[in-house]
Amino acid sequence: MRTAADIIAFWFEQHGPDDWFGGKAEFDAEIAEGFAQTHAHVAKGEAWQWRATGVGRLAEIIVLDQFSRQLFRKRPEAFAQDKMALVLAQEAIAQGADEVVSPVQRPFFYLPFMHAESLPVQDEGLKLYSALGDADQLGFMQKHHDCIAQFGRFPVRNAALGRASTPEEVDYLAQIGDRSF
Repeated sequence: MRTAADIIAFWFEQHGPDDWFGGKAEFDAEIAEGFAQTHAHVAKGEAWQWRATGVGRLAEIIVLDQFSRQLFRKRPEAFAQDKMALVLAQEAIAQGADEVVSPVQRPFFYLPFMHAESLPVQDEGLKLYSALGDADQLGFMQKHHDCIAQFGRFPVRNAALGRASTPEEVDYLAQIGDRSF
């Protein structure tokens, strides 16, 4: 299993937003090659020692929330760790771990709120992103919130999760295209 420091260096020093949110097959493959085994260990709860520091907590959340999406793009496993990532993020924020990392790193504590199919969790996500003071990130959070407020779930996940889409969701999907929530 790789270390929390390995995760942080890979994510924040070797890569950036174009890779994080670009949906590139090459980036997905790089994560699979370098971190698939680490993801498997972290998903089984074997990285609990990382929680001793704010940066370690952040690394665990990135593996569960972000690496899952790259490793299993458009498959049910992409979302399988969302609840664990959310619980870890909630706990970390309650302990102030989000306050001890850099401003570039801090939003990754909040992404599990953005990815939650729960309106109360989305409401809290709006508060967290509002406090960041970054209009672009708040805009993304607002779009996620609006989707959950309207549908109670993310329709873009329906195909991957084997859920039938309602006629309203079909219309929505036609409007937004192939974005992954």
